[in-house]
Formats: sequence, structure tokens, C-alpha cells
Amino acid sequence: MTDRKPAVVLVHGAFAESASWNGVIERLRGAGVESIAVANPLRSLSGDAAYVRDVIASVGRPVVLVGHSYGGLVISEASSGNDAVSALVYVNAFVPEHGQTAFDLSNEFPGSTLGDALAPRRLADGGTEFIIEPALFHRQFCADVPAETAALMAATQRPVTQAALTEPLPTATPGWKTIPTWCVYSDADLNIPVAEHRAGAERASARLSREVPGGSHALSVSEPGAVAETILAALAAIAPDSGTGVVR
Repeated sequence: MTDRKPAVVLVHGAFAESASWNGVIERLRGAGVESIAVANPLRSLSGDAAYVRDVIASVGRPVVLVGHSYGGLVISEASSGNDAVSALVYVNAFVPEHGQTAFDLSNEFPGSTLGDALAPRRLADGGTEFIIEPALFHRQFCADVPAETAALMAATQRPVTQAALTEPLPTATPGWKTIPTWCVYSDADLNIPVAEHRAGAERASARLSREVPGGSHALSVSEPGAVAETILAALAAIAPDSGTGVVR
């Protein structure tokens, strides 16, 4: 990548994987925007953010950094003091302050049913990772997608470690404090209560705060148009001459 037209870097959250961005990538490509979906390790917040920073550095041009769910913590850390990041987009994502954890934020407001849907797995190093019980995955994570799609998503979900979910955000200056921010989220998210999404958008003084009625936690899968439109709005604001098209 050698030109200076911004690229989009997409960071999935817990229990998702990089293909969860496929519908968004297709729409961005149709609008003339290049994007990369990161394989987020989901092992530790600091380690995951360091990996995303490496991906950003490899792009070689300005980026719009997009995070879903736990990925909101990752992009907040990876963008801190990072001149390559021109805009942030939070998609059903946590918008954390210094020292906050995914666990803290998921319990800040009532409404999440995620805890009851999790299944723990012991790791060889003595730690624990979690998946969503496959039988509960459709309702919990992606109630607004077809059952066949939900079954594939359950089978390909990426486990997240307890360490990642309980690690406090290290940076004293999360990226959203200095970088223009956009938020898109749903009001029927069972993982992260909508009150948390609204509070996060307010915390970040989001340029745009878009609420999608009836959307599940898997907004990039069920409503890729709304997500792509929000990313394109960010691109248009930071690079008016980028030549992005209209989402179809």
C-alpha cells in the first residue's frame, strides 16, 4: 500500500472472527475503500493492542480503525498516541476510560445476559478462556441472523481469555480522547446493554452516534450497511477528497 488514501482496519471482538466483517468489507469495496480485517488474538488486552498496532504500521498510510465489542478496548489502546490513526469507529463496542475492563463495562448497566451463556475452558498455563455455549449462541449473540448463519458463527467463534476481559485499559489517554470518533450500535444487544453504548458515545463526544433498532450484538453481520455507512461517514469527514462512493 503506497498511496495516502485512508484504509480501514477492522478489529473483531470476543466470540467473533475476522469473517464477521465480510458484509462490511464488500460494501466498502463497492465504495472504493480498501480494508483489512485483523485476526484479533483475544489473549490479553495489551498484547492484542500491540498486535493491532503492528498491523496498522504495516498498512503504510492513514487508517480508520474500527472495533467491535471487546475490540473497542483494543482500538482505544492501539490508537493511543498513534499518528497513523485518523478516525475511530466503535461498532457495538466498549468505549473505555483508563483502568476500565471489559468486565467492568459490561456490568456498568443492567441488561446483559452474556454471563449465563458462557462456558469456561481451562488452559494449560492455568488460565481460563470462554466461549458462548453453541446452543445459546444464536439468541445471545446474533438473534437477527438466519439460524444457518448463526450455526456457522457458533462453530467458528474465537474464545477470549479471562485475562483479556479483566485487564484494565493501560493507556492514560485512550485514542478516542484525541481522535475523531463515530459510534454505531443496536438497542437489542444482549452482550452489552444499550445504556452502555449510549454512555460510551457520549463519553467520546462522538461525531455521529447511530442507534440501529432491533439489532443484535453481531451488527457487522446483520446490519453491514449501517456499519459501512458509519465508516464511510468517518472517511468523508477526515478525507473529503477520498472519492468514496455510496453504500448499496
